[in-house]
Amino acid sequence: MALHLKDEEREIAAGARGEGAAMAMRIVTDAAKLLGADRLIPIKSAHIDGALFHGDSGTLFAEKLVAGGAKVAVRATLNVGALDLTGCAQIRLGEPQRGMARRMMDAYTAMGCEASWTCAPYQAGHRPEFGTDVAWGESNAVVFCNSVLGARTNRYGDFLDIACAISARAPETGLHLPANRIPAVSVDLSALERAFLASDVAWPVLGSLYGRLVGDAIGIITGVETDPGEDNLKAFGAAAASSGAVGLFHIDGITPEARNEGDDWQTGETIAVTPKMVADAQSRLSTAHRPDRIDAVATGSPHLSIDELRQLERALAGRKLSVPLYACTGRHALHWLEESGRRKTLEALGVVVVADTCVVVTPIMRELDGGVLMTNSGKFAHYAPGNTGYDVLYASLEECVESAVSGRPTLNGMRHGP
Repeated sequence: MALHLKDEEREIAAGARGEGAAMAMRIVTDAAKLLGADRLIPIKSAHIDGALFHGDSGTLFAEKLVAGGAKVAVRATLNVGALDLTGCAQIRLGEPQRGMARRMMDAYTAMGCEASWTCAPYQAGHRPEFGTDVAWGESNAVVFCNSVLGARTNRYGDFLDIACAISARAPETGLHLPANRIPAVSVDLSALERAFLASDVAWPVLGSLYGRLVGDAIGIITGVETDPGEDNLKAFGAAAASSGAVGLFHIDGITPEARNEGDDWQTGETIAVTPKMVADAQSRLSTAHRPDRIDAVATGSPHLSIDELRQLERALAGRKLSVPLYACTGRHALHWLEESGRRKTLEALGVVVVADTCVVVTPIMRELDGGVLMTNSGKFAHYAPGNTGYDVLYASLEECVESAVSGRPTLNGMRHGP
């Protein structure tokens, strides 16, 4: 299938808006050809995942775009970087890596990207309208954007995301096409207890299970009677995108496309989820088995919302911690913490506030052989063993806080299944 470009797109690729924009347009058009798209479509916004330092090449790529005069042509927020530029947390990143990471972050803001530095831009005011085409990176942001907001994006990888933002174009393929957003499989949760579905511990577990069940297929979840709320949907999508390649899910009667079009959908397969399946999925989130201590607690992947920070504060109830509790969040929530005086209060209790980044993507926690990290995040549970060297113990937020206070695992039994 041949790619058909408009005159303006050919002119940009030829250098009409400078070498940086030409480079970006050529990247987008080459990607479109590889993906089999026959045209490019305009986008309304982008979320850029490519500003997290993984090596010098990423920095040099961004700086080459800057040197070519590239500027984003649509609203573009930035995912986490490798440094906490707010000064909340101490990053154990030496030179030359620290300098290159800072240069990379500076290059993306020089191109006009917003210095949001959060993996939850949708909770920081970046919420594209239903049905609009966007180009978002960061797996949890992609799945939330598609599923909860009903905007349309593929899972855009590093470098292609910024190229789309500069060119204001994306390949017309994948989840940009309505026909590719129709569910092929139904995942039925009706056999699970309502009390379990109402708990915060449930949704990362269910997301992890869902991702393994469907892979990259589009599914619709049935048997959910009550809207889980935005933070639970955030947690579900993040875990599903980590364990599978999920870019879009529907929940019958709850997510927007399922409300608007669900009556016309018929899936070819139904998977009935049992309590035993959920218990197994929950146990898989822990790599530490019956530890007698924990060394740290980490929350906030995706970044903690203001509501989640309130829940953390309530669970702490003014008690001092025995081990560090890392609360990863974005600048939008950090501003609220500081304006309300809560940051000082939390830090006095032993909470380590982390902004602009998180403990799994950059070295913040101390190096520790055989360390045990407790978390309520399905995404942290998935990535932390490989990225930090810590074993993981998955639990609810309340269990995490109780354990951080005592220094020992405190579990109420919900961990073993509904």
